[in-house]
Amino acid sequence: MEFGEVIEQVGKAVDAVGVGITVLGVVAALLVYGVRLVRRFPADEAYRSARQGIGRAILLGLEFLVAGDIIRTVAVSPTFRSVGVLAVIVVIRTFLSMALEVEIGGELPWRRGQEDRRSAADG
Repeated sequence: MEFGEVIEQVGKAVDAVGVGITVLGVVAALLVYGVRLVRRFPADEAYRSARQGIGRAILLGLEFLVAGDIIRTVAVSPTFRSVGVLAVIVVIRTFLSMALEVEIGGELPWRRGQEDRRSAADG
């Protein structure tokens, strides 16, 4: 087996891990949601927790998918076209990741902790 073929397989394996993480994370979040509803947790709390769990699973899965794309593109076929396609994919996935971070945390990532810093500076 040649180097390019090995790297291609490694990239596909990393992609498979990303898909597996996403699927298992979503299933786990939905199972926890169902258990919380059966145990009569407040519905809005159970829903919020499920959304956060699903968002985290998608974020982690996206990280692996981007890594797989990078491995395959850079190591196997580093043409301008493939690098350009990779750049577009990374930009789209980065935007999705940021949108999910906002959904999970309820605030923009760069604003996290500003209230704490202001309180510490004033106190």
